[in-house]
Amino acid sequence: MAYGFQVEVWGDYACFSRPELKVERVSYDVITPSAARGLLEAVFWKPAIRYVIDEIAVCAPIRFDNIRRNEVNSKASSGKSYIAASNDRVQRAAMLLRSPRYVITYHFELTKKAGERDNEGKFTDSIRRRLEKGQHYHMPYLGNREFPAHVRLIGEGEMPPSPILETRSLGLMFYDFTYDWTKDKDGDDIITAFNPSYFQAEMVNGVIDLRNVEVLR
Repeated sequence: MAYGFQVEVWGDYACFSRPELKVERVSYDVITPSAARGLLEAVFWKPAIRYVIDEIAVCAPIRFDNIRRNEVNSKASSGKSYIAASNDRVQRAAMLLRSPRYVITYHFELTKKAGERDNEGKFTDSIRRRLEKGQHYHMPYLGNREFPAHVRLIGEGEMPPSPILETRSLGLMFYDFTYDWTKDKDGDDIITAFNPSYFQAEMVNGVIDLRNVEVLR
C-alpha cells in the first residue's frame, strides 16, 4: 500500500544541472524527480522506505538568471587533506532558476530493508510530524547545497498553490539513478554501479505527471 503527501517547495534560486553541460552549469527548466526525492530524504530518510514522485506542479514562472561564481577545479577526496582555494579558484558562469516554487505530490513504499516492526502507519506519522514541525536531517536544497529550500506540508483539505497555465515539452530530462548491487565478504549489500535514467518531460498546464512515465535507461 502507498501513502501519499503534498508539499510546497520554494527558494530564491535553484540549479538542477544538465549533465550534458559540464563546464558551465545550466539548469533544467524545472526540478528533476531525483532532486525532488533528495528534498524529501533531507526531511526523513530510512532504508526501509523509498519515495516515488507522482506529480510536479510548477507554481511560479520559469525564469533564469545568469551569474558568475567562484569554484575550485579540484575535487575533495580521501587522499587530499585540504584544497587551497586561493590556488585552485576558477570563475564559471551558471544559468540558474530564479524564485522557483513547486508543489510535489509523492508517496512512499516499503523496501526489502523493512523490518518486522516497520509499517506504513508508523512512517506516515513520522513524515507528517517532521514536515509539520519543519524538522530535517540536513538542510533541503534546490539542486546545489548553496540554494536552500523551504519545504511545507500541504494539509488535508487545503488548496495548494495554483500551477502556471503553460503547456510545453521540456525535452529529455534526468529522472534518477538505478543501482547495481552485490554482496561483500560479510554478506552486506554494496553498490557496484550508478546507472542514470531519463524521461521525456511534458508539462501540461504547469503540471508534470510522472505516474505512467516511460523511464529510459
